[in-house]
Amino acid sequence: MRVDISLLCSRMKEFEQLRIVFFGTPDFAVASLDALVRAGACIVAVVTAPDKPAGRGMHLQMSAVKQYALEAELPVLQPEKMKSPEFLAQLQELHADLQVVVAFRMMPEVVWNMPPLGTINVHGSLLPDYRGAAPINWAIMNGDKETGVTTFKLKHEIDTGDILLQQSVEIADSDNAGQLHDKLMRAGAELLVKTVRGLAAGQLHEVPQNEVPGRLLRHAPKLFKEHMLVDWGRPVSNIRDQVRGLSPYPGAFTMLQGKTFKLYQVRAEAAHDVPTPGNYETDQKTYLRFAGADGWVYADEVQMEGKKRMPIAEFLRGFRG
Repeated sequence: MRVDISLLCSRMKEFEQLRIVFFGTPDFAVASLDALVRAGACIVAVVTAPDKPAGRGMHLQMSAVKQYALEAELPVLQPEKMKSPEFLAQLQELHADLQVVVAFRMMPEVVWNMPPLGTINVHGSLLPDYRGAAPINWAIMNGDKETGVTTFKLKHEIDTGDILLQQSVEIADSDNAGQLHDKLMRAGAELLVKTVRGLAAGQLHEVPQNEVPGRLLRHAPKLFKEHMLVDWGRPVSNIRDQVRGLSPYPGAFTMLQGKTFKLYQVRAEAAHDVPTPGNYETDQKTYLRFAGADGWVYADEVQMEGKKRMPIAEFLRGFRG
């Protein structure tokens, strides 16, 4: 796919020839960048993380955003330090009207405050709800039925800037974090294009987050091991939500026969007179279930430490409970 930047910067009046620098790294950001390109936005440069060694051979691998940018023949910048004089000079020379940030690291004020229209961010929640690093996971883990995406202006404190646009997204009872990620990725890309068009036309009104009606202020902190360990003393519906919210990554876990046992898909069944929470039962063929506070949690897809991820029937063929 080849993109003529000079052509993109002149052919679409909807964007009023805004010069845009895009910041992003993972797949979540690729969808937004692609949506802007397809809509005819003038992307004068793409900023992404430096290539990093990965895999068994520890070969240098580029980010998903860089891969897309190279295929689209968009200029790529990969600063090691955001405050380096060289990088700041490169940004100044681009004369950007607007910067867009999607799934990128923290940026210093000297960067996000550079363009006349500032810098906008796409966040995977309905701010001010779920400010933080893991909004997708926490929305499911808390049993929410709805979340969404927000575009907002960057400011000093993380995820606190004035809101531009929001779009609600339903959380289906069957959704895990991976599936919700993809829903929000697509919704965020569409909302970003709408936001840039609105800014170009001068039609958007910024709303401070404390003036958004009906929104909670909850945080979505980075996930640590204590968030992933299953507490079998909780209601089984809550345990199921925890597993969904951590699947496919990083994965909820318990200990089984002295080894880490990850749970990727489970079913919850209310029951009376269950054993002590955490006790398990199995028929050695079709089911492995753990006692929760008010019923059973059936493990459907699992991974024992040192083994691959597999359906429960496959796991039980080699398991001696």
